[in-house]
Amino acid sequence: MAIFQETNEEPPKRRTGLLVAVIVLLLLLILFLSLQITEIEVTGNQKYTDEQIEEMLFPDKVSRNTAICYLLDHIQEHEQIPFVEDYKLVFQGLGKVEVIVYEKSVVGYVSYMSSYMYFDKDGIIVESSGQALSGIPRITGLKFGHIVLYQALPVESQEIFSEILNLTQVLSIYGIEVDRIQFNEYGEANLYMGDIEVVLGGNESLNGKIAELGDMLPMLEGRSGTLYLDDYDETSANAMYAFKPR
Repeated sequence: MAIFQETNEEPPKRRTGLLVAVIVLLLLLILFLSLQITEIEVTGNQKYTDEQIEEMLFPDKVSRNTAICYLLDHIQEHEQIPFVEDYKLVFQGLGKVEVIVYEKSVVGYVSYMSSYMYFDKDGIIVESSGQALSGIPRITGLKFGHIVLYQALPVESQEIFSEILNLTQVLSIYGIEVDRIQFNEYGEANLYMGDIEVVLGGNESLNGKIAELGDMLPMLEGRSGTLYLDDYDETSANAMYAFKPR
């Protein structure tokens, strides 16, 4: 008569297979945790250098781990970076990632209560900072009330923002950077670049005025004074413009 004896012990082959599986998983885990991002490419950035973006997003060895970086990128919100709307990480291999930066649209800033308030083309305050960024002009002469972040700059006429956008776009086309743009009560603009003041007058023939300014900038280098372009005449082939040294 056969006698069966119950046992809780696993067969040797099954135990061996389980051990091998655990070892393989551990090796894979060690492999993934040892993978490091060694090459970082940054695109779409203008307000920050590549090195600044890299330092903000990958400050230590843990943040440069490929597996951890990929996981966190998919389960948690992105780092908040001033003047950056968002960014995207594109993994191009186990050791390389591309950071695509989407910057906030900023056309100028105003000074308010010891802070610099940056606004977009619609006059919306998109960022507040304690320092002025290069390449973005300070706008003066505007009359406004209480400023609230992410709301429109409360000026008398919203049309001024389209004029600011148009002027900054034309300046950008000709590669001209200005420190400050001053508007008077009639909406006429003066530009300030170091020790040079440029009187533009009204916004008519703006493209021609800025083109003339671009041609004259080499002659104005190192000088101090006021250039008058408010009498610009697009029909004149050999126009002369006054420059008053100071």
